[in-house]
Amino acid sequence: MTEHDAQPTAQRDQAHGRDQAHGGPGGDAVRHDTGRTDAGRTDTGRDTRLPGTDQDAGQDTGQNNGAQVSTGSETAGVPEAAIPELVIISGMSGAGRSTAAKCLEDLGWFVVDNLPPALIPTMVELGARSQGNVARIAVVVDVRGRRFFDNLRESLADLDTRGVTRRIVFLESSDEALVRRFESVRRPHPLQGDGRIVDGIAAERELLRELRGDADLVIDTSSLNVHELRAKMDAQFAGEEEPELRATVMSFGFKYGLPVDADLVADMRFLPNPHWVPELRPYTGLNEEVAAYVFNQPGAKEFLDRYAELLRLIAAGYRREGKRYVTIAIGCTGGKHRSVAMSEKLAARLAAEGVETVVVHRDMGRE
Repeated sequence: MTEHDAQPTAQRDQAHGRDQAHGGPGGDAVRHDTGRTDAGRTDTGRDTRLPGTDQDAGQDTGQNNGAQVSTGSETAGVPEAAIPELVIISGMSGAGRSTAAKCLEDLGWFVVDNLPPALIPTMVELGARSQGNVARIAVVVDVRGRRFFDNLRESLADLDTRGVTRRIVFLESSDEALVRRFESVRRPHPLQGDGRIVDGIAAERELLRELRGDADLVIDTSSLNVHELRAKMDAQFAGEEEPELRATVMSFGFKYGLPVDADLVADMRFLPNPHWVPELRPYTGLNEEVAAYVFNQPGAKEFLDRYAELLRLIAAGYRREGKRYVTIAIGCTGGKHRSVAMSEKLAARLAAEGVETVVVHRDMGRE
């Protein structure tokens, strides 16, 4: 992949300081199935009238921070089945919120960008009035102040009391990657004030710490480009029916650092390294001979069997706790041979047991 391919495809609403679709060097090898449909997207300053609603018939509309929605009173007796599914996209500025929102738009979600948190319940109410025309709503929330964060907490509590199915997707990235992205577009961080970019990043990270802990899905975009982030969003949201549990099995190299979004980490460096076998060194763990070499080593098959059994136990607990997504990181020295071979076998085991699985080889090809 060239450096040009890793650059953002669009930059929008610079005056509001929102994050850009992001890029990064190298990148993951991702295997997944995707589906796309057309949908309507609502950005700040655009009309958010929902299909199937009548906002002009005696209702007042209010405009707050550029997002225009109905502020009419709550409609009583809305059938529970009519309440739309809700995804809240938030995270660090520059981490790829806009790209994640665009992906959901392409998958058929009704997307509202930069909606004030206090208006989220109103948007859900309007979706319920659409008589099924708006079944899935994605809201991009830009939390830049303590009052906005308090409003978000109040809105989430309100949604919970109404029984609304909602998920929080949090876009994360390292300080180094965020600084590089802001410098590449020569824009200040929205919270840096008179300080430096790193000061704004630190302030925002502290402000969002609690929200990150409440997130259903955390995606670290430090080493992802636009296409790879879209692949991850597709893997989680492209399906027509919500599966019980979705797993990402990610191979990586320890010398490139641990994946910060991993829920579980396993170390394959207890196995002999095919790198030291001259005829195997040029290939990866996707090669049949390399995979055969790895699994012929003492302990390899035993690890696969026991780790798969452990994951069955953990998956059952995740389901009981309502956790829908899990990222399993399998590491070796360079992320080329052992971790790749083991990730492929482990993903196949999970898929055979009914867990929807996507395989990502983060560092394969970096050497």
